[in-house]
Amino acid sequence: MKFLEVIGAWVNEHFSNEEAIYLVALMVGSVVFFATLGSYLAPVFTGLVVAFLLQGSVNFLMRRQIPRILAVCLSFFLFAGGIFAFLIIIVPLVWQQMQSLFALFPTAVELLRDGLASFAAQYPEYATPEQVSKLLDQGAAELGGLSKTIFQTAFTQVFSLLSLVIYLVLVPISVFFFLKDKDQLLAWVRSLLPYNRPLLNAVGEEMNDQLGNYVRGKFIEILIVGVATYVSFTVLGLNYAALFGVLVGLSVLIPFVGAALVTLPVFVVAVIQFGWTWDLGIVMIVYGVIQFLDGNVLVPLLFSEVVDLHPITIIVAVLAFGGVWGVAGVFFAIPLATLIKAIYKAWPHHAGESLKSEQV
Repeated sequence: MKFLEVIGAWVNEHFSNEEAIYLVALMVGSVVFFATLGSYLAPVFTGLVVAFLLQGSVNFLMRRQIPRILAVCLSFFLFAGGIFAFLIIIVPLVWQQMQSLFALFPTAVELLRDGLASFAAQYPEYATPEQVSKLLDQGAAELGGLSKTIFQTAFTQVFSLLSLVIYLVLVPISVFFFLKDKDQLLAWVRSLLPYNRPLLNAVGEEMNDQLGNYVRGKFIEILIVGVATYVSFTVLGLNYAALFGVLVGLSVLIPFVGAALVTLPVFVVAVIQFGWTWDLGIVMIVYGVIQFLDGNVLVPLLFSEVVDLHPITIIVAVLAFGGVWGVAGVFFAIPLATLIKAIYKAWPHHAGESLKSEQV
């Protein structure tokens, strides 16, 4: 009986405000909606993300006394031109270098095999040649299966002709109308909500600013890190500079984990190309400097007012949402964690808490 009283008191304490119940129902409905229809509406959601990205340039042009429709058209065509140039110039080069890199895989395995065999011969108390050979064969088989799975997934999900056509048609249309009819769409959404909604307004306003700033900041971060990596590796003469520029740039989408994953192929290619020389050390030092400047200068500069989350919270969010929604969950892990934090901060405080805060 006491247990039920405690549960009842907790419910009354946190859900006495009817708007809190409405917010919970809205969140549950949103999760069910995205879980059931998210994959089908992915082009529209992609268009919404791009619209958040371009809204900053639209606002910038409007502050220069340019009419909204003209600002929308200029931002849209500038972005479309950049994407077209990327597809025509960068993608074929990256694809060619990716094929060449996978052809280098047997050389990397042999290099690793020789190194470990030498280690086993010198220190047999730690590992025997048979154990090293078995371990390498098993690792090569697993990596081969993994690369095959990655390529199959890429072709079936990314390079599928039908999905490519759908994205090429629907994403630009969605972006244009999200930008052009922003005010009308927001008015329609507000008409579905209760008239008196201070809690929903507080959460919605914060998330609108947070998500827009996060998307724009992440795009700028990818661009700066990718270009800096490409230029640095080109100057140092490292092979596959364009591919590594794209990979290192995209790695910032996965905080902490992305940089660790990309480090291995950079190190392996540098070892194969330069051997155990100072050139290898210079490549890794430059790569480390890029990662250091990204994490300690660029990220605080771009996101200091956007995300205020503990690193452990970010890691948990990336793992949790990435496990549920895949790549999309990884990209939106930080905004979703910020949403949860915004709801927690805006949630109505019970009387006891309010009284304590007044006494303080």
